[in-house]
Amino acid sequence: MQEIKCPKCGEVFAVDESGYAQIVQQIRDSEFEKELKRREKDLEEKKESDLEIIRLKQEEELNRKLSDQKLELSEKDKMIEQLKGKLKNSDTEKELAVSRALHEKEQEISEKINQITELEGRLSSKDNENRLQVETLQKQHENELKLKEEQIEYYKDFKARLSTKMVGESLEQHCLNQFNSLRMTAFPTAYFEKDNDVRTGSKGDFIFRDSVDGVEFISIMFEMKNEMDETATKHKNEDFFKELDKDRREKKCEYAVLVSLLEMDNELYNNGIVDVSYQYDKMYVIRPQFFIPMITLLRNAALNSLEYRRELEVVRNQQVDIRHFEENMNKFKEGFARNYDLASRKFKTAIDEIDKTIQHLQKTKDALLASENNLRLANNKAEDLSIKKLTKNAPAVKEMFEEQNQNGGG
Repeated sequence: MQEIKCPKCGEVFAVDESGYAQIVQQIRDSEFEKELKRREKDLEEKKESDLEIIRLKQEEELNRKLSDQKLELSEKDKMIEQLKGKLKNSDTEKELAVSRALHEKEQEISEKINQITELEGRLSSKDNENRLQVETLQKQHENELKLKEEQIEYYKDFKARLSTKMVGESLEQHCLNQFNSLRMTAFPTAYFEKDNDVRTGSKGDFIFRDSVDGVEFISIMFEMKNEMDETATKHKNEDFFKELDKDRREKKCEYAVLVSLLEMDNELYNNGIVDVSYQYDKMYVIRPQFFIPMITLLRNAALNSLEYRRELEVVRNQQVDIRHFEENMNKFKEGFARNYDLASRKFKTAIDEIDKTIQHLQKTKDALLASENNLRLANNKAEDLSIKKLTKNAPAVKEMFEEQNQNGGG
């Protein structure tokens, strides 16, 4: 709760935060209206002062020229009077000479009068011209004042519709609505969406991209910033330049634009598009009313260089094709060398295995040949075997064979 003391009766009464904020807003609006009226009065006084100065200068110039002409006429009149005085005491010839001189002077005076008349006409024309200039200047002042008043009313209305939860979000929605209202007519092939990619740790608000025949020719990273008058910490536009430049580079955008309602009293940002590329490359700061004109300016400028971008893309693709060809050739060489090395090693291993197999087969062959020789010897021995030889050193066995033969024979 907040306590407020009445300046008239001295009574102190308490109001809640909402009521206190409304009272503060009323006081601020009242002061704003006073300041607006004071500025209107200053503009009106300056306009009247300018008109008065112009009028005085014109009158002074006209009076000076008329005075010069009157002085010259006065001198001529004196000369005429002098000549008339001389005529009284001169002879006929002198009278004729004086008469001729008088006639010439009268003609000269007539010419001077005509010149004065012409000069007065010119002055009148100049006065009309100056009056038209004054009227034009007055209309220009009135138009500028009207534009300022419209901008003030716009921002007052815009701020009045904001709440603490809508700070930032309303400005984003305002710009999105503006773009969508012209998307199909002015930007039919454009991409304009929220930046939701936070893989790099940060993100902007919107990304605008446009392309022709698959060739991208313009890309813009947008950041929208706004804060209420009641916000405790007041930010400056330059507080957001570094992060916006980082987002532009990470998202591979060509331009960066800060759409801002910060620093509303700073005339630098109230006069149009502000180029801050002296701090960060290709970066601009604008008020919301320049949002669509900014996109249009950058897009039209980029369209003029589209043909060069296409030629650059062709050259870049050719370089990529050559690089891919070289990469494929190197991969083939590396693969061929690796396969050749593997095949060579396997071939050597196979040859070694074949040699081992041949040696093994040779040993088997030798073993078989040796076995065959032993079998032949055994066969020879078997063929040479007889009962007599078997019983040569075995009398008992010999006796058994003999008895067997006798029984069989009997």
